Amino acid sequence: MLSLRQQKDFFKILSEAKSNSDSTVKALKMSWFWLYLPLHLLTATCLCHSIKASTTSSQQSFKTDLFNFYHSLVLADGKETTIHLLKDIPKRYYFVLEEGRALAPFSITVTPCDVPIEWSILVYKSPPARATPGDHDTQEVSKSQKASSMVSTIFSYKGNSVETYMGMSSHSALYLLEFLSTERDTHITVYLTTDTTSGHLYPELPTDPRIDVIGIGHTTVTLAWKHSPSVLQHRDSTQYCLLVNEKHNYKSLCAAETAIRASGMKLPPTLALSLSPYLLEPQQVMILSNSELSIINKVSSGEVRQVCMGTKNTYTVPNLSPSTQYYFDVFIVNLLTNASAAYTGTFARTLEEPEPKVAELKDGKVVHVVLDGKKEKFYSLQYQARHKKIHFTFQLCRGQIRVHIMRNGKTVASENLSGVRYFSLKGKLLDTYLVQLRSTEESNSSVKVQASPHFHKPLFPLLPESLKIKSFSKLRTCRSVTIAWLGTQEESKYCVYRKRIEEDQIWRELQSADRCSGPESRHKSEKVLCKYFYDLNLQRAVTTETIKGLEAGALYLFDVYLFGPSGIPVRYHSKVVKTRKKC
Repeated sequence: MLSLRQQKDFFKILSEAKSNSDSTVKALKMSWFWLYLPLHLLTATCLCHSIKASTTSSQQSFKTDLFNFYHSLVLADGKETTIHLLKDIPKRYYFVLEEGRALAPFSITVTPCDVPIEWSILVYKSPPARATPGDHDTQEVSKSQKASSMVSTIFSYKGNSVETYMGMSSHSALYLLEFLSTERDTHITVYLTTDTTSGHLYPELPTDPRIDVIGIGHTTVTLAWKHSPSVLQHRDSTQYCLLVNEKHNYKSLCAAETAIRASGMKLPPTLALSLSPYLLEPQQVMILSNSELSIINKVSSGEVRQVCMGTKNTYTVPNLSPSTQYYFDVFIVNLLTNASAAYTGTFARTLEEPEPKVAELKDGKVVHVVLDGKKEKFYSLQYQARHKKIHFTFQLCRGQIRVHIMRNGKTVASENLSGVRYFSLKGKLLDTYLVQLRSTEESNSSVKVQASPHFHKPLFPLLPESLKIKSFSKLRTCRSVTIAWLGTQEESKYCVYRKRIEEDQIWRELQSADRCSGPESRHKSEKVLCKYFYDLNLQRAVTTETIKGLEAGALYLFDVYLFGPSGIPVRYHSKVVKTRKKC
């Protein structure tokens, strides 16, 4: 409300407007309190000024003198404007539609970025031509009645959805937009356009913008949605981005980014263009696979994942937790403008974690466990001790596996496996051991397991400190390569194999190798030699071998197999070496 003094000053301005229409604007400019005037008082002031002057001069004076005076409140045409709102303090923006044709279309899109807001559109239409001269008081009353009918609210909304108002102006009019946040300080984006022929800033949603859940697993959810017309027309400049979280759906990309920042994480400005490994914060992990770019934000309350998958309209979200409800939002993003439109979000609950299979583990018997990373990620082995000391041996064959050993329900060992791993445990007779194996990746994983009380009969041979193969660049020629590897104090058999490969085969050969397979899986032509070797002095337990008869400028994959008393081989890490092209 205005103070008594402010009210007196205000009515003084109104009285001055009767004698000089320009004094109204001048007085408003000079009075600091005009910003606090209620909307209807400000409108009344403007109308008094407009009524006194002719229609044309009224429009021109009103627009140039008042709104250009405070030009920051003029809403730009064809540009997305970010507006910051303080709690309980309304903010107003204005724009004018000029008369240029019979009907002038326009649209206004408002996107709340946090909390629900209230916003409305009021229109001020210029009054008709001056009436015929008559009684002065009667004429003023008539003009006031007509003026009050010139201001009307054409749209109002309260909520946090993205709303678009489409309008049509048949003559010159002045529009006012008022925004209010009653919950807390926030920000919104507003887009006004009067050019409806060159396309819309925001990508277009399909007629049915729902996201369909077409598959649910223990750790995966498969989603599908109808193509956006914008993607079908502009494949190179649009893409889909998916957001996954455990709290709720978001009605706009702006709202999602605001919520993520509020949780304590720093997020790049846009999903579409700023997902760069150089912008990631310490709490973010980037995954790059099959031309899909994903960022997983780690927070105490769970994960917020964003994946941009180009123009594919189906996606299987991996690595979810069993028996957990997730919320999924899909955004279609214009890569040229960063503008986006949101599909109707959905949610799904992953299936409960299946009970792991439990198999019996017997003394000295080797069990080969294969885990399907997509269907079966858990496997359990039970062993009942007949001795106080038990020796567990694990040989990781492929993939990544975590082992968890419990004795009588209590954890005694837990770690990720690598190569060959031994666990020597001491307990009581008839203790029950439960060995739980879990695959930590999507691809298949496998491991060999043995439990035995006999320490003098090891499953694997004595291993060196390192299973790496070394090559010597200075000893590399066009036709030969020299390699070396570590041995042990125990006389063992070593077999060397070679295989010629191409550049595009290196990654596949190194990643897909089964480290538990022996030479029986190799072609006979790949065998180079077998030799026995040992040295009591470990510092001298190194052997070298020069492999000849190679082709110039060719890539070769070298493998060394170590055989112990049990006959089970241990494979060294494969080594790729390229012969010299010119000598």
